[in-house]
Amino acid sequence: MTGTMKIHIKTPFGKVIIEGKDSQEVLALLEEMPSGLMSKIDNLVSTKLTPPLNTQLKGIVEVTTEGPVIATRHKLTHYEAIGLILFASDGGTETANQISVLLQSSGMKSMVPARLNEMTKRGLVFKPDRVRSEFKLTSQGENWIREVVLPRLQKEE
Repeated sequence: MTGTMKIHIKTPFGKVIIEGKDSQEVLALLEEMPSGLMSKIDNLVSTKLTPPLNTQLKGIVEVTTEGPVIATRHKLTHYEAIGLILFASDGGTETANQISVLLQSSGMKSMVPARLNEMTKRGLVFKPDRVRSEFKLTSQGENWIREVVLPRLQKEE
């Protein structure tokens, strides 16, 4: 076989290409890769290239002394509003009661416990500690806010 062999690996931060003169060389390169290399690269890329949270949320969410409140005047679903509050919260967790207070401060009313239950079933939020009544976005929920909700709102600003 002449030429080269390439393997394209999709990762959360982009595409990695492993290239060698034949399959044995490609396998050797893969075996030589240090364990944890991809997660280290992912961490570096996300910390160096992702804009700071306050830049991403500018004009959408304002952080007040009581917590994050929705600042955008664009139409949001209750799920999006709850997701944004959790996304912007210090530590990423809030109780249903605190989310209700923050939504009211944002000028929105919602049956927060019911919405959180539905969001849990959809895999968007979870309770990190079953004893406490705090909720947190799942990885899927964070990606939904980062990749769907924020770009739509930033485009409309």
